[in-house]
Amino acid sequence: MSFRFLPDEPVASIKLRSGQTVMVDPSARQGGTCLEVIDGVARVYCPCEETEGMTLAFLQEGDQLCTDRLCSEGICVEALTALCFRSDADVNPDTGYDPVNEWTLQLLRIRHLGSAEKRLHALLALLVNRLGRRCGDWCDLPFRITHDRIGELIGSTRVTSTRLISKLRSGNQLDTPPGESSLRLAATLIESAPAVG
Repeated sequence: MSFRFLPDEPVASIKLRSGQTVMVDPSARQGGTCLEVIDGVARVYCPCEETEGMTLAFLQEGDQLCTDRLCSEGICVEALTALCFRSDADVNPDTGYDPVNEWTLQLLRIRHLGSAEKRLHALLALLVNRLGRRCGDWCDLPFRITHDRIGELIGSTRVTSTRLISKLRSGNQLDTPPGESSLRLAATLIESAPAVG
């Protein structure tokens, strides 16, 4: 894993290109840090060797990440799209909602569905419903996700993920437009996903 460290001092605006990652080292911060996404989509993951980059959450505009409640070895924030966030945010006590806990719970629920096909179906629906948008008969997800990452998220191998994605492609339910970094999914696929929440 390749990443740079988040500056120790709070910053009002940090920009990352898609694919770049910063690590938040909790030992360098007294009392933790509150990050807030200003624009873009990020993946939050644990960089520990034991968990091999386990995804904890996906964040979008307005979502906050309080780092004092996460792994003592640090956490990483990966830009899935062009990303802008701040590390000087004050925790918003009025929301009553912790996006990291909510994502972690939803991802755990997906992992407990019976088959890899159901888990992939539920994962794609969760990602589109939270981070995507509907455009007629299609739903757009503003980033692509690797077969390895899908395997990690649904508790399968990359080979299984590739087989399932190929099946969706051949059934005209998934498309990756050339030259774009987005993923298109049939609205009927998203609407028929198994419920996890």
